[in-house]
Amino acid sequence: MAVQCGIVGLPNVGKSTLFNALTSAGAASANYPFCTIEPNTGVVDVPDDRMGKLADIVNPQRVLPAAQEFVDIAGLVRGASKGEGLGNAFLANIRETDAIVQVLRCFEGEVTHVEGAVDPVRDLGIIDTELILKDMESIEKAMDRHIKTARSGNKESQALVAVMEKVNAALNDGRWARTADLYKEDVALLKPFCLLTLKPMLLVGNISEEDIPNPMGNAHFAALVQAGEARGCPVIPICSKLEAEIQELPEEERPLFLEEAGLKEPGLNVLIRASYKLLGLQTYFTAGVKEVRAWTIPVGATAPQAAAAIHTDFEKGFIRAQVISYDDFVRLGGEQPAKEAGRMRSEGKEYIVQDGDVMHFLFNV
Repeated sequence: MAVQCGIVGLPNVGKSTLFNALTSAGAASANYPFCTIEPNTGVVDVPDDRMGKLADIVNPQRVLPAAQEFVDIAGLVRGASKGEGLGNAFLANIRETDAIVQVLRCFEGEVTHVEGAVDPVRDLGIIDTELILKDMESIEKAMDRHIKTARSGNKESQALVAVMEKVNAALNDGRWARTADLYKEDVALLKPFCLLTLKPMLLVGNISEEDIPNPMGNAHFAALVQAGEARGCPVIPICSKLEAEIQELPEEERPLFLEEAGLKEPGLNVLIRASYKLLGLQTYFTAGVKEVRAWTIPVGATAPQAAAAIHTDFEKGFIRAQVISYDDFVRLGGEQPAKEAGRMRSEGKEYIVQDGDVMHFLFNV
């Protein structure tokens, strides 16, 4: 399934450096505002140690991990909701993404900060304000259109106006739309309006290399963590500069470099997995001699919905799924031993797929 995380932030906070490290796409990165104008898009593999273990058992011709798409969006400044800087283009680009990864600068240094001084909580507030103001504009216009039809007795408009009133109250209170105590059905009603503050958000504190062993010892990052907790947003530390350096090294030199830097794995791996979780996604596997492959599905997807990730015909003609849990597949040494041990299950249309399930589908079209 195609899902996008938009990487956003004020100018000169290190988001393009992070994007370059993530995707090796070579997006422009420099010490001046609006270095990124048109959004850059890159697709990255989702790190998953389970893939290697499955491949060791099956010995396939190829291994295909799950993928995640990231978009590097132009830097935002105060007044973006009114068109300042590249505001209108910036906000339009965010609307097209499924989630927001906001990079906030937590390091001092020679690189110029657009606000004059480093303060990630202030920066977070600036972007909060601009996104909220833009959503207020969208909601007010939509309410003007639907209030008239709601008064005439139109049930759909009445339901929509009721939801919009809840969202508008939250926005006027300086809160994101997703804090407005909305039901699943409410969110579905609002989907056509592509509200910016309905999107899930991950905060990335861009720290210096010296802060890697103890990010919370950085006062800027500690304050950002507290602000993220208040908003219900996950927060992770990353040194964009170091991550870019790691990507430039030969593969065999990276483990020693990571050890010397005090990292168990690249921070990018943490970021990719965190964004995957932010989007409410999980993975199931198919494992055969031709390929071991990870498939991306929403958490809570049924077996037919999971089958559709391979091909829509699989969902239309779904009969049943043969399922082995990842743990059983690895512990017993593959499909046939798991089947002989009675650990292969036959599941129907109501089965809720679990993360890591190894699956085969029977279908008829």
